[in-house]
Parts: sequence; C-alpha cells; structure tokens
Amino acid sequence: MCSSVTVEAVVDDIAEKFAAHGGQPGLAYGIVANGSLIHAGGFGECFPDGPVPGPDTSFRIASMSKSFTASLIMLLRDQGELHLDDDARHYVPELSGVAPAAADCPPITIRHLLTMTAGFPTDDPWGDRQQGLPLQAFGQLLARGGVRCAWAPGTRFEYSNLGYAILGRVIAAVTGDRYETSIRDRLLTPLGMTRTGFEASEFSINELARGYRRDEGRWLELDPDPSGAFAPMGGVFSTVADLAGWVAGFAAAFPARDDEEDRHPLRRASRREMQLPQVAILGGFGSESMRFAGPVSISYGFGLFAEEDPAFGAISQHSGGYPGYGSHMRWHLATGLGSIVLANGTYAAAGSLAGQILTAVLQGKDKSSGVRQAGPVPAPGTPWPDIAAATSAVNDLLQQWDDEAARGLFTDNVAMDRPLALRRSDIERLRERIGEFWPDETRPEENDSPAHSRWWVTGEHGTACVQIKLAPLAESRVQQLLLAIPPAPGSLLATALRSLTDTLNQGGRDWPEGVDTTVNSAEVLRQLRVASAWAGHCEIDSYQAGDGSVAVTAELTGPTGRVSLTVEVAEQAQRVQRVEVSLLRRR
Repeated sequence: MCSSVTVEAVVDDIAEKFAAHGGQPGLAYGIVANGSLIHAGGFGECFPDGPVPGPDTSFRIASMSKSFTASLIMLLRDQGELHLDDDARHYVPELSGVAPAAADCPPITIRHLLTMTAGFPTDDPWGDRQQGLPLQAFGQLLARGGVRCAWAPGTRFEYSNLGYAILGRVIAAVTGDRYETSIRDRLLTPLGMTRTGFEASEFSINELARGYRRDEGRWLELDPDPSGAFAPMGGVFSTVADLAGWVAGFAAAFPARDDEEDRHPLRRASRREMQLPQVAILGGFGSESMRFAGPVSISYGFGLFAEEDPAFGAISQHSGGYPGYGSHMRWHLATGLGSIVLANGTYAAAGSLAGQILTAVLQGKDKSSGVRQAGPVPAPGTPWPDIAAATSAVNDLLQQWDDEAARGLFTDNVAMDRPLALRRSDIERLRERIGEFWPDETRPEENDSPAHSRWWVTGEHGTACVQIKLAPLAESRVQQLLLAIPPAPGSLLATALRSLTDTLNQGGRDWPEGVDTTVNSAEVLRQLRVASAWAGHCEIDSYQAGDGSVAVTAELTGPTGRVSLTVEVAEQAQRVQRVEVSLLRRR
C-alpha cells in the first residue's frame, strides 16, 4: 500500500472536490485502520460563520443508528434474555393489532424485524418524519391496526424504519429501561463513546453540526426532532471519532480466532453474524438493469448491509439519510480498513464520498477475497388494491393541482420534504418540457412492491416517468411522489445527454467535443461501446428520473436492447460530474 502521507493527501483531495459540489454546508470524514482513526478532516461549516466540522463534531447519523439497535438485540440474545425467532408479540403485545398480509402468514419474529423481512412495505421517507413520535402514540398506532403488511414475513426484504422502531419497544420490554438508556448503559458507556447521544441539546453550540435542507438555492436550517418512538431507526447523534471505534469493533470481529474476547460488550461471533448476508436484496425500481459499477451483490445482515465489491470482496456498510443530514460508514472485512463520512445536508450523498475514500485506501493493496454469499431472490408481489386509486388521484393532481386534495392524499412528510408550491412548479416545468400530457396507455403500469407504482405520462415532446410509494399505514396515503423532469432544451444537461447518446450511436469511440467533464471518460466510453453492441442505434425513449436541472436518467431504446443513461452536471463549473450506463433487459 502507498504511504500514509500519500493516502491522506489523496483522500483530502477527494473530499475537497466532493465538498465543492455544494451538496451540504459541511462534512467531516475519517479513515479507520488497525482499530483506530488514523486520519480525519472536514470542509465547510457546522452553521453559518461556524467552525469547520472535524472528528469531534456531532451529526445526526440517521439510519446508521440501526446498527446500535441490532447490536443491543444481539447482546440480549447472547445473555439469554430473548431469542431471535421469538414471536415479537411476546414483547410488543400491540403487534396483535397488525393484520398479516394473508391468513396463513407466520407471526413476525425478532429475526424478521432485524432483517427487514417482517412484511412491512418500505417507509422512506415517511418513517424519517416519525422520529419524535411519542411512545404512547406509537403503541396506539400499532394496537389499533394503524399499520399494515405487504408480504408474508420472511419472504421479502423491504427497507423498514417501522420494524426497527418496533425493535426499540422489544429492547424496552426486555431491559425495563427506555431504549436510549439501554443503548447508553450497555453499549456507549462500555465503549467510551462519550460524544454519542440522542438529543441535539446534549451538545454545545460549537460541537453540533446543525441540519439543513436546500430550498430554492439557499440553505434552510431544520429544527432537530426529539428522540421518540422511532429513535431506534435513526435517532443517534455521533462523531467521526466515536464512530471510528464503532467501525473498528466490527472490523475486529474478523477473522475468527482463539484470542480472548476484547472489551467490546458484544462477542466477536455475534458481531460477525451481524455482518454476514441474511437476506438478498432486490433492486426495487430499476432492478432489471445490469450495472457496470457498484457491488456485484448486496444483502442485509442485522442492522448492516453486506456488499460484494467486484474488486475488493466483502464490504460491510450502512448509510444514513435524514432531513438535515446524510451519513455513511463502510469497512473492508479482509483488511479492517474503513471510512466514515458525516454531512449536514438533507440526504447528502455521504455514501458516494465514503466509497471513494475507501477505494483510494484499498487500491494499493492486493485484492483479497471476503465472504462470498448470496441468498435467493423472491418474486415481487402484486399491488395493493388502493394503489390504483392513489395513481388516479395523482394523475388528477398532475392535470389540475389542488393543495387541499394534495394534503388529503399525501402524508405530512411530502410537503416537509419539498413544499407543495415547489411540487406544483415541478409539474409546470414538466408540462413546459413535454407539452400537455396524459397517462401513456401503451406502457403498462409497473409495481415492484404492493405499495409502489410506476407509470408514464406522454406529451407531444416526450415521455416521463411518475412514481409513488404508499406509506405502511392502514389508511391509504402517498408518502413519496417522484417526477422525472426532462432537461431544458439548450441547457448543459440536455446537451450532455444528447452528445453522450450520439457517442453511443457512434460506437463510443471518442469523447464528445465541447462536453467538459471530471469523470473517467475512458471508462464511460468503454461502457458506451458495450451499450452500443447491446442495443444498436438508440433514441431517447423516455425520461426515468431527474430534476431537469442537474441530473437526468433517460431510457434509450435500440433494435436489440435498452439502455439506461444517467447524467449529472455541476452547473457552476459547467462540467459533467457523473455518468452511469446500465443495460436493461429486453422487454
């Protein structure tokens, strides 16, 4: 491996360039090696005119909190206070009010909750807004049948904040203490994680990175939600320095050996078990694609994701996305090398930077093989009956927006995540770009989950994708609406998309003139050559995703195949900063 000075310089350069894209007011990052934080840095600011974030700056780590919840469940298992295959109703009687997806479903177990196979449909972003829900209100929601299942337990992974909130109630029932107290007493204090907590008020002004959302070109500070019933899924605040010890503890579990147990409260075997694949993950929307980049496979363990990197082998990781924050931690099982990134912008792409940092650290080492396991992939289910009604209601809003109707259709987080006035503007921009539009009846609606729906609208100048997700509530409410907005004619984004499409059609020989970029153009050209051989001469068929300003994903169709092309630009720098090419299965 290259010297630590060289690695530090490379990592700092990567982080500085990432920070310059402006996806968050500030960020902190670190490298873990040999069980310690060997390098850390930061860019930006914790708040306007505040300090630069560093290794001791606290951020809300969002869903990275799930690894703490899972660890305590495993500790209670090891102490004989519960069994993973116990019926969760023994500890959370209110679950008796939750109706199963079908009459022959088995009961939900603790293992199902840990592996996100309890049968609940995914609840991002609704679940993020339940952080401060009072415990009593959550109990009442469960008891009165206010949530519902989409799958038989154990048959399908769907990311579930709700399931981890229920695990918090399991912990409280077993320990007799509040969830936060149990985590602090049984994990944080023994590990010396003194700068990790659950409320923003635990930290001084200069110790805390405040959370922000980008709102019409400016950063809007968000009030932090208190620690409530959903704290077990995303309520922890922590620092790069504290999390370095947390990451090191998991990395130290490999390999199995005869050494005495270390000071970690959870035994090594249980930490290894948490990091091994327990259930294979389907890709959800877009799962038909074959990607050139990213992991060969990804599974869920207990509170952690298990990736198979094509170059380096097994990686353990978990991201955190939350109003005001984005975070990521990842480490290489074979070497114990890891990276941590914490940022204070809503759903900041911390995972991208953490991945780049870890790759830079690993590149000098010989490729090593890690744990290579995968699970069966269950078939997707049929949509809930009320998906059709929700789809129709959204189509009505797309034709004639009504704030009152929108409030009745959407969960509260929809307006919190993007104000209704801006969503109305999004629809007008879509209409400006493709003309008056209607649902495209020639393209069948797609449902990758009972609670998800995707369809297309077509106008004179193009076709765009619309997606919705229903919340896991008995009352039919839409928790997410996504519109694919085409780029404006003549814009940098539109020019780049058209030029790269033309390059594909020319066999991917030369990078298009006039398109400045920071990406590895040789690698992108290789991918375009493969895509050209796969699909033949392509035309832009439809827009699948994107905001129409800095990012777009288009489906290209040719005589022999389909291709997904994603382009992202940095407007200020007038450069293309990301290109992704995927081959899509033939219809």
